[in-house]
Amino acid sequence: MADDQGTKPSIMEPKPPHPLHQIAETPTHKLLLKQWLKEEELILNRIALKETQIDSVRKEITQLYMFFFVFHSIALILLFNASSNDPVEKSCRRSWIPSLCTLLCSLGLIWAVRYKSDVESHLEKLLEREKEDGKLLAKCVEELKKKGVEFDLLKEVDALRRAKSLRVEAKAVKKWSARDFVTLFFFSVSCLVLALTRIILCN
Repeated sequence: MADDQGTKPSIMEPKPPHPLHQIAETPTHKLLLKQWLKEEELILNRIALKETQIDSVRKEITQLYMFFFVFHSIALILLFNASSNDPVEKSCRRSWIPSLCTLLCSLGLIWAVRYKSDVESHLEKLLEREKEDGKLLAKCVEELKKKGVEFDLLKEVDALRRAKSLRVEAKAVKKWSARDFVTLFFFSVSCLVLALTRIILCN
């Protein structure tokens, strides 16, 4: 019996506290965890805001696309109806007026589409950066919860800062982007409409 009683203390050894309990009892780790959780929430809010902004810009770009084609369709129909009532020579002499107006409107719409596309690209880069920051921070929070007091504050925080500062976008440089092709397409359509305007008014 004495031997059994003597072995009980060795069997029932106290278990080490859970890492979260360790963090709760250590002011520095507890404060750091609170700050990181708060930063995670802020990053999620910024990500949601950026996604909403991107959706809004994409809707505006779609509306510009529709307005571009609707405008030129209506302009061609009106020119055709007007040319059918006037003599060909008179319409041809004054063809530069509707041609110039159509060209200016086309260039204005192309500029607006290009500007909105650049805004969309900028927001997408910001969104990608926020998501990368969120992943780095989530990794540090996970390590902190897993290690508890064994989490090296100086080493891990310094690694997080270094990862943010030295982060380089390893992407191939593209000579042509989708926005360039869209701009070229709309410019080509504008030239085609300009030629059709001339043909309608002079033939």
